[in-house]
Amino acid sequence: MILSVISFVVGIVLVILGADWLTKGASALARRFNMSELLIGLTIVAIGTSLPELVISTGSALKGSPGLALGNVIGSNIFNGMLILGVTALLCPIKFNAKMLTREIPFNLLATVALILVSGSMLVGGAPGEMITRYGGMILLCFLAVFVRYTFSITNEGGDDERVEVLPMWKVVLFIATGLAALIFGGNLFVDGATEIARVLGLSEAVIGITIVSAGSSLPELAVSVSAARKGNVGIALGNVLGSNILNIFFILGVSATITPISLDGFSFVDYYVLLASSLLIYAVARFGGKAVINRFEGALLVAGYVAYTTWLIMNA
Repeated sequence: MILSVISFVVGIVLVILGADWLTKGASALARRFNMSELLIGLTIVAIGTSLPELVISTGSALKGSPGLALGNVIGSNIFNGMLILGVTALLCPIKFNAKMLTREIPFNLLATVALILVSGSMLVGGAPGEMITRYGGMILLCFLAVFVRYTFSITNEGGDDERVEVLPMWKVVLFIATGLAALIFGGNLFVDGATEIARVLGLSEAVIGITIVSAGSSLPELAVSVSAARKGNVGIALGNVLGSNILNIFFILGVSATITPISLDGFSFVDYYVLLASSLLIYAVARFGGKAVINRFEGALLVAGYVAYTTWLIMNA
């Protein structure tokens, strides 16, 4: 138990340090190559911070525990869309530009809808024995190919007028490499420690997957987004969340389900409703919110919603 607590604390410290280094390096890279902050968030930062989810989910599938892979993805996306965006908005209101309204945000909603479709009747309560088949996993990977094609199509777009620090190239590489290493290693330490603590406290594996493991594997996204928001780089913060959510479903869950079918037993349709609600809320605020801004009040509502959902999960474990 003592070793688990130490792993938990050290993991948090490494994640915070890694987030700061990665944000600094990614911002400088965007300026050096005249790439937009959003593009960097959607690619380098999103892929880097999604690596913990990839390791956990594919590892779970290979070890015969595919349910943990699904719980990790659903929990991570809810964590990203509610807690991370909520906390980020509390620090600095998030403004969506016109391009986001027609591209990244619809992709995020599409990913959630695609997950629901390959999950069969889960949205209306599901049935025992239902699963995401290998064909479902392949469908998600096809959507991934479309998203990758889109990402490459915007690589030549100019940079946003945001505050970034100009650094020598060797420092840029050093910050990104050490930042990613600290995020991945720290995230794994956190998950290992937190999972063992949760088991000692008597929480079920399903609750651990959707809450502790998903929150731990999403710590990189939280730390990067908060750090980016504090530096005024809201493009990286938003691109990081949207990119991670899209990759979690299309890439991570697609690979996991292709390795082995994922049983839906133990999952509630409420989990899907909350995930869909968070994606719809982002789309609604961006598309119909007048100034297309998640302000501090709306950020507080997102955080409160995540706390309420987590409380419900634990009470019904």
